[in-house]
Amino acid sequence: MKSAGFAVRGVIEGFYGRPWSHEQRLDLLGFLGARGMNTYVYAPKADRPSWRETGTRGLGELAERGRQAGVDVVYCLSPGLSLRYSDARDVRTLCEAFERAMEAGAAGAGLLLDDIPMRLRHPQDVGAFDDLAEAQLALVDAVFARTGRLIVCPTVYCGDADDPYVRAMGLIDARVELFWTGRSICSPTIDLADAAAVARALNRSPIYWDNYPVNDVAMGHELHIGPYRGRDRHLYRFATGVVANGMELYESSKIAFATVADYLRDPEGYDPEESWERALADVVGDGEDLAAYRVFADNVRGSCLEPHDAPRLTGVLEQWAFERESGDAAAAGRLLAVHAQELLDAAGHLLRGPVRRRALVEEARPWLEEFERGALALLAAARQDVRPHPRRPARKRVFGDCLEELSW
Repeated sequence: MKSAGFAVRGVIEGFYGRPWSHEQRLDLLGFLGARGMNTYVYAPKADRPSWRETGTRGLGELAERGRQAGVDVVYCLSPGLSLRYSDARDVRTLCEAFERAMEAGAAGAGLLLDDIPMRLRHPQDVGAFDDLAEAQLALVDAVFARTGRLIVCPTVYCGDADDPYVRAMGLIDARVELFWTGRSICSPTIDLADAAAVARALNRSPIYWDNYPVNDVAMGHELHIGPYRGRDRHLYRFATGVVANGMELYESSKIAFATVADYLRDPEGYDPEESWERALADVVGDGEDLAAYRVFADNVRGSCLEPHDAPRLTGVLEQWAFERESGDAAAAGRLLAVHAQELLDAAGHLLRGPVRRRALVEEARPWLEEFERGALALLAAARQDVRPHPRRPARKRVFGDCLEELSW
């Protein structure tokens, strides 16, 4: 298999919401290592340790499991607004926290400067530095001198590479790695021209903190289990690597992670649909479980990377509407009934059958229950066509009501 040069291939736990458990993180390291990934970045929003009082509980075990799996564990801290850039004691405290993490086994340090205002807040900092970029450059220099391996998420981590702050980050020591998410926080595509512009502005190829399959904040109603797509097959020319940000739903995240691993291993030969089929079999299992989950998964594909939520169902509904408008409502109803029953059988098996990967199904239960309700609505619409009722609503209304029910 061809290797196209992504030096960093991994996952970042950087979402808002309930963090993964220690046991899940240990499991993840083996999962990543088995698929050629080499990096796990610990950076959960709700579990970021205080940089003033940080402990390293569990980090040693994670680091050892990572070494066994061939996966580096990178430990992140987020000083936020409380750190005073001009205060030598604050800078020393932050550096000592990173040093404790490295002593516990972390392979690298991550300094997260995201999600803060773009101006200095503390009066002593305003007096000591011209702007936020200058203050952060001084901080990065100090931390890098004490850690030796550092990844930084700048305050501006996406958008226009011509931004003055972004160009200022290019002055950081070239041995320091920088995160970037693309044209937007959740980038539908990452193309080569944008990647080249960013690499020029930062004076290095960044590591893409790719916000997929994460589904936090406004995306919480979406279940991101579709394949990784929309990344240029030559991205490795202007990217040191990619770390995919997961969902709070750990087991479900593995489906997308497996496709990310395929892309990073062979970006030029990567086929999203083929990779997705392998990932489903890998994570779900085989037999009836896989068949049912594949039917379900095809109806929840929408995300920032995939605008088409349910491609097969959409085709069936289009044919159903055509048959009804052509005057053969009974044939249309039979067509829809067959598909609706397939959806119901899949939902029934996953919700109430003897599924082997029960944790995966339980995570997706809210979506599965909506899936089943939508299938019941489809079946009801189909039966109206097969056995017409004198008070049946107009065709357009039935079709519209049915689509409104399809909220999975």
